[in-house]
Amino acid sequence: MLEIRNLSFKHQGEREVLKEISFTANPSEITVILGPNGAGKSTLFKCISGVWRNYRGEIKVSGERVDNLSFDKRARFFAIVPQEHVPPFAYRVFDVVLMGRASYVGLFSLPGKEDYKKAEEILEMVGIKQLKDEPYTEISGGERQLVLIARALVQEAPVLLLDEPTSHLDFKNQQVILAKIKEITIEKKLTTVITLHDPNLASIYSNKIIAIKKGKVFFNGSPDRVIDNKVLEELYEINLEVIKHNGTNFVLPRIKEEGFKK
Repeated sequence: MLEIRNLSFKHQGEREVLKEISFTANPSEITVILGPNGAGKSTLFKCISGVWRNYRGEIKVSGERVDNLSFDKRARFFAIVPQEHVPPFAYRVFDVVLMGRASYVGLFSLPGKEDYKKAEEILEMVGIKQLKDEPYTEISGGERQLVLIARALVQEAPVLLLDEPTSHLDFKNQQVILAKIKEITIEKKLTTVITLHDPNLASIYSNKIIAIKKGKVFFNGSPDRVIDNKVLEELYEINLEVIKHNGTNFVLPRIKEEGFKK
């Protein structure tokens, strides 16, 4: 379980980016952080993962405060899939995934048989074993995202953090990636937290949504509570229509007819 209590953050000499944020994320569930650009979603991730540590409040994972953890121990608690990743070299897909075992390998050691075995298993689980010998720089955007997810999973960390995993992907690959994440979250009993811009994707694939605006929790709850006309119109300051189909709420913009809210 991941617990966030009264989290506030600001860069030195600047205004607060996060203000008294509190929520919990549970194992076997996907918690989506939803909000407009500049809401503080990526900043929140950097605080949770320990990249930025000069925050106020408390972040706990499996009962331990994150700010008390060493770098190696954080790597065993958190597996992170960044929004964008530009590789410095054309590594093989297998080698990129194997890098996820770094926290289990000694400073002057090489990956062992167990590390190679786990990398093979994860490649098969994610469905990209056929790409293992391909250069990471020459595969598609959707495939590259699956490689990063595989690299995160091979860490065997209980918390999976994904920052905009569907950015720059076409419609098909957005569905493929999020469906695979949901499947693995349940199978591995992971606590998965994802930042998203698209409320429809959040509605389909999340168990819980934390809507943030201007650094604060604006609304939170199950998808059917958050994906709501009143909530989303205030969150995005745009006229919307929410419809229900097969038990799931979907959002339709009404910009052409009515324009932006005043």
